[in-house]
Amino acid sequence: MRKKQQFGVILNDVQKKAVLHLNGPLLLLASPGSGKTTTTIMRIGYLIEEKGVDPNRIKAITFSRASASDMKERFARFFPEQSQETVDFSTIHSLAFEVVREYFYKNKIAFQLIEGTNNSSTLQQQPHKKQLLRNIYKSIINETITEEQLEELQTYISYLKNTMIPKEEWSTIHCDIPSVTIIVEEYERIKNANPTQLLLDYDDMLTIANDAFSNDEKLLHKYQQRYDYVLTDESQDTSLVQHFIIEKVVKPHKNVYVVADDDQSIYSWRGAEPQYLIDFKNVYPDAVILKMEQNYRSSKQIVDVARKFIKRNKERYDKEMFTNNPPHKEITIKCFDDYRNQAKYIVSELSSVDRLEDIAVLYRNNSSSIMLMNEFERSGISFYMKDTDNRFFSHWVVKDILNFMRMSYTDRRFDVFEQIYNKCGFYISKEQLYLLAKTNIPESIFDRLLVTNNLKAYQIKQIQDCKNTLVRMKGATPLQAIKMIRNQIGYDKTLKEISKKLGLKVDYLIGVLQTLEEIAGTLQTMEEFAERLKHLENLLKASVYNKNQNAVTFSTFHSSKGLEFKKVYMVDLVEGVIPGNDEIKQLREGKTKLMEEAVRLFYVGMTRAELELELLTYKKQYGKDVRQSQFLTNVKNIIDPPIKSKQDVQVNKIRKDESNIPYNPNAVKTVEGLEVGAFIKHRVFGHGEILEIDKEKIHIQFQRERKTLLLATCIDMGLLELAKKINVK
Repeated sequence: MRKKQQFGVILNDVQKKAVLHLNGPLLLLASPGSGKTTTTIMRIGYLIEEKGVDPNRIKAITFSRASASDMKERFARFFPEQSQETVDFSTIHSLAFEVVREYFYKNKIAFQLIEGTNNSSTLQQQPHKKQLLRNIYKSIINETITEEQLEELQTYISYLKNTMIPKEEWSTIHCDIPSVTIIVEEYERIKNANPTQLLLDYDDMLTIANDAFSNDEKLLHKYQQRYDYVLTDESQDTSLVQHFIIEKVVKPHKNVYVVADDDQSIYSWRGAEPQYLIDFKNVYPDAVILKMEQNYRSSKQIVDVARKFIKRNKERYDKEMFTNNPPHKEITIKCFDDYRNQAKYIVSELSSVDRLEDIAVLYRNNSSSIMLMNEFERSGISFYMKDTDNRFFSHWVVKDILNFMRMSYTDRRFDVFEQIYNKCGFYISKEQLYLLAKTNIPESIFDRLLVTNNLKAYQIKQIQDCKNTLVRMKGATPLQAIKMIRNQIGYDKTLKEISKKLGLKVDYLIGVLQTLEEIAGTLQTMEEFAERLKHLENLLKASVYNKNQNAVTFSTFHSSKGLEFKKVYMVDLVEGVIPGNDEIKQLREGKTKLMEEAVRLFYVGMTRAELELELLTYKKQYGKDVRQSQFLTNVKNIIDPPIKSKQDVQVNKIRKDESNIPYNPNAVKTVEGLEVGAFIKHRVFGHGEILEIDKEKIHIQFQRERKTLLLATCIDMGLLELAKKINVK
């Protein structure tokens, strides 16, 4: 009551139950915008002020340092009288680090962190994690690891540790990095090579803390006795090893308050384990499970559509999100002829908007932000990019293109040629390159190459062609130059070969080139192009200072979690992006885990919007036809349910006399056996290709026409079977 008078805090019935729950485990399932942080803070205040719990005996664990800091500040604002003896707010990593330090000190084991920004002299004497992995990759693969590969390698290592995968099963976890298990084994060997000085990364802190609790009963008992109440926030993002640490700490009293939303679990690639929440009652049989289903953030239209959309997923708690907020505006869906029109459309829409800070543009992949940034900057619209780790401008493909352009001005620079010699298609060896470096003669590198011994005929031709192409490039526009590099020098072909060899995603690399072409489109000289790239890079770095200013927010779906905006644009909603190709492929194999996470990711994006939500897609990208996201089709059908078609009536007529339908042993028996892009044979309509699948309908392009059929009817009556590809257009 006091907080209602002081701050206007009014709790609904479920929130009150969560606040007043005193002892025993509680799982609070908090839908988006349901006031989970306020509820948690009120619960802490209730324990202290009403139940006399010592603040120092309450542990509040959050997913990130920013969340911990935010919760601490909000608690101090609501309960300033408790500021002297405050609750212990921290991340799980912070708790684990404390345990590790104590455990190692007790056992006289020295250690050193090889992650983070610690600038101590001791750390500078040790290798950093990234550099250590670069060196190991180079020694094993004999290639320089790319930034994308390095990120994937680190994610793989983190996943192994957070999910506690035993060493003998590492090879069962897919990773595109060549010889990845050998690399990880060497990484672990180096870190543990010196028993008097162990090297630890952040994930080691978790696994070692968990092991310390298992091996040292006195240490575990100390932490169990330290806290009477433990609260965890964003628990859908918690990994298995993190869950185990908390489980051990609360074992004597089981006073654990877990706030989570299984519908917003989007970090499985980092080891998050939403299944732990589904199985919460198995771990804590006496647990109380409450559902905060009232959304205070979004309009009725957004809440209703999002609630229906998330029900695509089966592995979830059944929740019925609702809102008492008034209706505002229907969700808008726009389909453009070409992907480039997305950014132009958003810019035109925002040109007369005063409060830009109320707007967000969300995308799945950081690569989407470059075209947005380019268009926004040209139109003078300020933006803040939440994900500042975008490495587009330092990507090796970007550097290659700039180096080819430099070579068109002078083909005498060996330092430039050395960066791209293996991308020119004439396959000279490192020995030949070494000999070339020794003959430091101020003339064309290509002329010097042509007098090299043991060149094959195709090499001589390719060297001559490359030289001539670079000569013609000199007066070309940047766009013309890039096309000449790709087509005449054969850079695209080289990228495909490199991708196959190193396990890279060629579509992404081609996408980098096509983004460069878009940036180059209106420029006249290669100098302008280089300057434009540098300008955009500086703009990207400077955008961080636009935080909390009058600027549009650019963010990935992942990084947008926890944020809210009056209006949200979700872009690049096409098959292959959201859901991604890996998710579609897994579903074809009957595995639903990745697809369900993609559904949750889309749901997170939708529920960032308070009043207006626009979903943008397109028909063509880089000159190729693309298909709109099946999620978008699902949303369309929720907003405007399709009227039963004549085809459905025709199929239902068959149902009337099921006794006349012969049993088909090859029929697809479950929805999971069907996927977009699959070729099928229908008992009535013949061969076709599946275009879209939503909750109730399946859309198929048959040889003569497209038909929309009832999905349940097709499955129940065994009307579909998988078939080989034929021409159905």
